[in-house]
Amino acid sequence: MNSQAPPVFYKNPGLAAVLSFFYMGLGQIYNGQLAKGIFFIVLYSLSIFLIVIIIGIITTPILFIYGIYDAYKSAEKINRDIARQASSLHGPPVN
Repeated sequence: MNSQAPPVFYKNPGLAAVLSFFYMGLGQIYNGQLAKGIFFIVLYSLSIFLIVIIIGIITTPILFIYGIYDAYKSAEKINRDIARQASSLHGPPVN
């Protein structure tokens, strides 16, 4: 009987950023942050709608850039957490 944990897959920060570039929130969904991704999609869609009353001209690019940044940084953090968890399961390296 094999008691090993199922494989854990690292996230690609570049892919997360590219997905958020195409539409804000997709990178967060790729990272497994479904609620955050949906929140960003709704917020970005609202911001695009607000372009009609001028404020969206300011908020849309800010949200766009932040969405890309957040997707990238979140993927990096997820990868660090996965690596930390894996190292704690296997113990320190043996010389």
